[in-house]
Amino acid sequence: MTIPTFTLNDGLVVPQIGLGTYKLNGDEGVASLISGIDAGYRLLDSAHRYNNEEEVGRAVRECGVPRDELLITTKLPGNAHGFDEAMMAFDTSARLLGLDVVDLFLIHWPNPSVNRFVDAWQAMIELRDEGRIRSIGVCNFTPEFLYRLRDETGVVPSVNQVELHPYFSQGPLRAVHEELGIRTQSWSPIGRAGALLAEEPIVAAAETHGVTPSQVVLRWHIQLGSIPLPKSGDATRQRENFDVFSFELTVAEMASIDALERGRLRAEFDPNTHEEF
Repeated sequence: MTIPTFTLNDGLVVPQIGLGTYKLNGDEGVASLISGIDAGYRLLDSAHRYNNEEEVGRAVRECGVPRDELLITTKLPGNAHGFDEAMMAFDTSARLLGLDVVDLFLIHWPNPSVNRFVDAWQAMIELRDEGRIRSIGVCNFTPEFLYRLRDETGVVPSVNQVELHPYFSQGPLRAVHEELGIRTQSWSPIGRAGALLAEEPIVAAAETHGVTPSQVVLRWHIQLGSIPLPKSGDATRQRENFDVFSFELTVAEMASIDALERGRLRAEFDPNTHEEF
């Protein structure tokens, strides 16, 4: 199966769905990562804070898929904001991954009270220009922080990975992404509570199309133009989550799912106040 792709604002071509890797650790995590690659995933989303960069690197080496067919993401931890700190943190991540080049490197959280994310961004620009990173982006950035990066460095992130699901569709932020040419990625794309998958519009669409509620939600992301990053270590679930390109939601179905809007799953994940170190 050919995976539909997007071309980011810096020219990197990425698939329209990726595999979240949070909590995929140890030998079992490596096996789960390889099963995800076998299912068709080519974008693997890691982070230094996930403590699994070594496992992701092992999966890349052991999966049998050529390195140039895989896109590996990792993220700058909150304790590495600043130019020199970001440089050293990237070296650590690249070493743990066992990669000379990281495909996509993201600032994990803006940590506004520290107010050094622009310095970290400058380091990432340099690393990209040196060819050690193919594409640079951010996670959990608000419009204010995105405009600061653009205005103070002249470089707009290629992606912004944010909490996004039918309960919190991030319409205003996605409009800013459209304005700036940033691709949206969705973490926690099917939420963290089973209640979402029992919502009537989602269940009804699943019955209509002969798919699961999870597949409906992931298809909703695809039709929004976002890149969902579902996380699962189970091979059957991985294949199910990946199989979202053979049906299409109607305009009415999309609108009924949009109407589920209610806000963040957890208020403490507001990027204006959340701190990650």
